[in-house]
Amino acid sequence: MVFSYTKADRILKRPEFLKLSKHGMKIHSKHFLAIFCPGRYERIRLGITVTKKIGGAVTRNRIKRFSREFFRLNKHSVAGNWDINIIAKKNAASLTSDQAFLSLQNIFNKISRNFDY
Repeated sequence: MVFSYTKADRILKRPEFLKLSKHGMKIHSKHFLAIFCPGRYERIRLGITVTKKIGGAVTRNRIKRFSREFFRLNKHSVAGNWDINIIAKKNAASLTSDQAFLSLQNIFNKISRNFDY
């Protein structure tokens, strides 16, 4: 299904996150940092990193929920098979869902537009 977010769509293992941070390309926005590289699977996968510096558990979970929902609804718009790690910046704590979606949309547009392979 196009609008699903399954376990296969997630980056879960620490070595995969480390590989991304070592070999991936970076895109900055005001609220997020995206690190991405071509994936070895036939799908686009997402990892989300929100540190305790951002805020308490409620705030961190809200940011992760917004990021997962945006990805679920928009993963079909990104060309290619990418592994993407979204890292929240400190000022992401005060975002509404619409602001988070707009910031993430800008990142996904940059990935699609500039880094087709």
